[in-house]
Amino acid sequence: MRTVPNSEPATKPHYLILDGLRGVAAIIVVTFHLAEPLSTGNLDNLVNHGYLAVDFFFLLSGFVIGYAYDNRWKKMTAGNFLKRRIERLQPMVILGMTLGAIGFYFTDSTIWPLIHTVPVWKMLLVMLIGYTILPVPLSLDIRGWEEMHPLNSVGWSLFFEYLANILYAIWIRKFSRTALGILVGVAAIALAHMAITKGDVSGGWTLNVEQVRVGLTRTMYPFFAGLLLSRIAKPTRIKNAFLWCSLLVAIVLYMPRIGGAAHVWMNGIYESVCIIIVFPLIVYLGASGVVQTERERKICKFLGDISYPLYLVHYPLVYFYVAWISDHKGVTIVQAWPYTLLILIGSIVLAYAALKSYDEPVRKWLRKKLTPNQNTVNMVAEKVDDASKV
Repeated sequence: MRTVPNSEPATKPHYLILDGLRGVAAIIVVTFHLAEPLSTGNLDNLVNHGYLAVDFFFLLSGFVIGYAYDNRWKKMTAGNFLKRRIERLQPMVILGMTLGAIGFYFTDSTIWPLIHTVPVWKMLLVMLIGYTILPVPLSLDIRGWEEMHPLNSVGWSLFFEYLANILYAIWIRKFSRTALGILVGVAAIALAHMAITKGDVSGGWTLNVEQVRVGLTRTMYPFFAGLLLSRIAKPTRIKNAFLWCSLLVAIVLYMPRIGGAAHVWMNGIYESVCIIIVFPLIVYLGASGVVQTERERKICKFLGDISYPLYLVHYPLVYFYVAWISDHKGVTIVQAWPYTLLILIGSIVLAYAALKSYDEPVRKWLRKKLTPNQNTVNMVAEKVDDASKV
């Protein structure tokens, strides 16, 4: 069997398996959002822990950001770093918000009865604010779900992603391993306390004190644990890492709710262990993995390529799906699965089309405009899909 290195030509080896894992998690996020309207709440969702994909994304992001940028600061300013992140993240943010705006009035349904009363100027204002990824206040909640981004719900996690990137660039990148370890330890305690007392870590998408606290708590540990892991890990060479890591990700995210309504702390412990221990282990194994065949390389590359676009384009389609289910009370999973499959496949096709016809060309143009005198960044940094939501 011919072995294909877990890398591509670049300044540094490229963690191709981590790309693939990011794609696996992104697909599971889509299935989570498609299962949500068929459930009565967090207790009986068929894709029960799908929202933990966000925390996995944050950890992946911290790891790859540290790996790609930690040794560049002698030649790079915080401003240049943030320009690179804008190049990487903003094109798909703008497309995602635009798609949400295009479909907004067509999702008028019993679950969102006020959509048809929203004036066009107000919807366009929400879209323009969404382009900046800044959260909108509750006074601009045009859908009624109290979301930071009513046109594309997944935008909330990008907001916290940016906050983590800013903290890294202006301050935390300077931390020693010891100082970073202390920060990560404190963040882990805060995360576990929230998960155990609340029963889960779900939340972060509303602009109020409680939900912003949830979002920050969900961001601080995984992102900076990933950064710490990038500084201390010494990857080995592990065969079949993509297969085993993909199975681990799927098991964690598809695990049914633990403890039920009577013992929410049990589920909190499960989620704490997954985020604090299991996710770093998966990232380490993925970074250590060896891509063994050309087929595996192509699969990992494809999944990595579509992961971030998929994350940003799928939710405008999910709004249509949620509206349909809400207008057809009593729909079962047997009746819904053809539409579910259609949305899933359609989201993947749309993500790939957006990647090739929009995201890659726009990023190339932005790179020339924003950082014309900078060396092309490592392929690892170019391919980080710092996405998240649930």
